Amino acid sequence: MSDYLLEMIAVSKEFPGVKALDGVTLQVRKGTVHALMGENGAGKSTLMKCLFGIYQPDEGEIKMNGTTLHIKNSKDALDCGISMIHQELNPVPHRNVMENLWIGRFPEYGIGPIKFIDHKKMLRDTEALLKDLGMDIDPHALVGDLSVSKVQSIEIAKAVSNNASVIVMDEPTSSLTGNEVEHLFRIIEDLKKRGVSVIYISHKMDEILRISDDVTIMRDGQKIGTWLASELTTDLIISRMVGRDLKQRFPEKVNRPGHVLLKVNNLCSTNPRSFQDVSFDLRAGEILGIGGLVGAQRTEVIEALFGLRSIESGTINIRGKEVNIQSPADAKKHGLALLTEERRVTGIFPVLSVLENTVISNQIAYTNAFGLLNNKKRRVIASESSEKLRVKTPSIDTQIRSLSGGNQQKVLLARWLLTNPDVLLLDEPTRGIDVGAKFEIYQLIVDLAKQGKAVIFISSEMPELLGMSNRILVMREGRVSGILSEEEATEESIMRLAAQHSA
Repeated sequence: MSDYLLEMIAVSKEFPGVKALDGVTLQVRKGTVHALMGENGAGKSTLMKCLFGIYQPDEGEIKMNGTTLHIKNSKDALDCGISMIHQELNPVPHRNVMENLWIGRFPEYGIGPIKFIDHKKMLRDTEALLKDLGMDIDPHALVGDLSVSKVQSIEIAKAVSNNASVIVMDEPTSSLTGNEVEHLFRIIEDLKKRGVSVIYISHKMDEILRISDDVTIMRDGQKIGTWLASELTTDLIISRMVGRDLKQRFPEKVNRPGHVLLKVNNLCSTNPRSFQDVSFDLRAGEILGIGGLVGAQRTEVIEALFGLRSIESGTINIRGKEVNIQSPADAKKHGLALLTEERRVTGIFPVLSVLENTVISNQIAYTNAFGLLNNKKRRVIASESSEKLRVKTPSIDTQIRSLSGGNQQKVLLARWLLTNPDVLLLDEPTRGIDVGAKFEIYQLIVDLAKQGKAVIFISSEMPELLGMSNRILVMREGRVSGILSEEEATEESIMRLAAQHSA
C-alpha cells in the first residue's frame, strides 16, 4: 500500500508550440491540504485538468491508493472520488440552487423505465448539505441572481456532495469576502478530519502558509520541488516560483503628479443604494488607489465614469471642461480606458486570437480608404504590442483563452493602450495573477504614469494598494470616507476609514 492517497507520476502534456507539462510528479497524503503553486503558465491548471479528465496526458500515470486509474473524462474522475472546483465558474444561471447542486445526478423514483425527478428528496438533500456546511443559501434561489461569492460556495458544496476523496480547489477565494474565506477554511479543516485531501491552487501566500500541510512549486511546466509548509516563508516561495529573488515587490514610484486631468464633483448614481456624492480629482502622472470593503461601490463609480452606469447628478470635468459621458464610446472619445474586474467575463473574447483581442477596440485605425480592414497593419500592430508588453504566446494567432491569466491581462492592457488614453481605470488588474506577472504589470502601470497618464487603481489587496498608489481614496457604503496621502496611508488608517459606520 502506498504512503500517498493520490499519485501523479511523470505526467507530460504538450500542446502545439507549448510543452505545458514535462514529467511532473505530484504525491498527495490523505487528509492534508497540498498547495500547488507557480507563476501563470507554470502548468498547475493543466496538471489538474489531466487529473480530472479534461485533458489526456501524453505520458505518465495516475494512482489512487496504489491502484492505477484510467480517467478518460470528468465522469470517470468523479467515479474515482476526484472532484474539482474550477477557477472559471460555469453554473446554469436560469436554474435554482438545488438543481445546480445535483445536475446530472437528480434523485429519481418510478417503475421500470418510467422515471420522475424526486424534487422532495432533492430539496431535503440540499437543505441537509447546506446546513452541514453552514451555508445560508436558499435552495430555490435562481443561481443567476446570486453574487459571485454565493455561486463559488455552491460549487464547493457540489464538490463535497460527491463524497470525493480528493477535491481540487483552483483559486477558490478569488471572489470571496473575508468572512467567506474564513468559512471556507473551516470547511477545509472539516474535510481534513474526514480524511479528504485538498489540492489547493492559489497565488495568495498568506493563505498557502496558513492552511497547507505540503507545498509543491512548479515552474515552466516542471516540478521544482515539494516542501512542508512549515519550512517555507513568503520570500522562499517567491524565489522558488520565479527562479530569482524579488527584492522589491513594487516598482519605485518616481513620478511627480502634474496638473488636474480629471475632476469629479458630487457624482450620484440613479440607484439610491449605489454611490452618492463622490468627489475627487486625479492628476496627470498620478496613480490614485481606491480602497474599501466589499459593497463599497468602488467598481460602480469607475463604471459610471466609463458610461456603463447611469448618473443622476454631479459633474465630470476632463482637462478643465465638463463632459457628458453616456456610453463607453463617449468615454473613449474623452481619453478614458477601462480594464474590468472580471477579465474572463467582461474583458477577453476567449475564442478570438491574441491579434483580434489586441486590436478590437481601435479597428477604425486599421482600415483603408474604402473602409476595409488592413490585415497586414493589424498584424504588425498586434505583434509590436505583444512584444512591447512581453506577452508569452506561441503566436498572435493563438486563442487568448489558452494564455495564462497574466498574459491575458497584458493583452487587455495592450488593447487599451492602442486607443492612446489619458486616463486608465484599472479594476483589480492583478486578480488571479502570480507574483512574477504582477510585478511586470505594476511596472507597466508605473511607466504609464511616468509618461503623464493618470491611473485609477482599484485593489482589494492592502499591500498592493499601499505599494502602488500616490494617494488612496477610501470608500464606504457608496461614499468617500477619506483621501489619504502616501505619507498618511497605512493599513490601519485605510481600514479605519473603510469599516467605520456612517453617522
